[in-house]
Amino acid sequence: MNPVRKKRLIIVLAIVVGVGAAVGLALSALQQNINLFYTPTQIANGEVPEGVRIRAGGMVKEGSLKRSEDSLLVEFVAGDGAAEVTMRYQGILPDLFREGQGIVALGRLNADGVLVADEVLAKHDENYMPPEVTQALESAKLQNNAEATQ
Repeated sequence: MNPVRKKRLIIVLAIVVGVGAAVGLALSALQQNINLFYTPTQIANGEVPEGVRIRAGGMVKEGSLKRSEDSLLVEFVAGDGAAEVTMRYQGILPDLFREGQGIVALGRLNADGVLVADEVLAKHDENYMPPEVTQALESAKLQNNAEATQ
């Protein structure tokens, strides 16, 4: 093989290997940082892997908010009309957090089926609801209507 061609081949192979390694590292980093959204129905059906960081949302059930007297631990139930999931959060809740309002929590599901949240997001005005929560509530209503007609 001609020395010039051999040198070009080595350069091209080095570039291909470098680009492949960069793409592999980028995909690995993205996979570790992705937070998929799950509805309370999906959580209740066991579709969520245990210990993986997820986003879950729904409407906070009226009368479900329980605050610890000696710490910032808060426990509440969020649902989508078809199922409910208990969420536990250690910290100060957002000012707009209320029962009967839509929320999104980021955290991990434990062995008891409780979402241990490390962040809770609440709506920012009367008309806003996170798109994932809106879609989950609509799909739960459609599912309930379909079951009721059978």
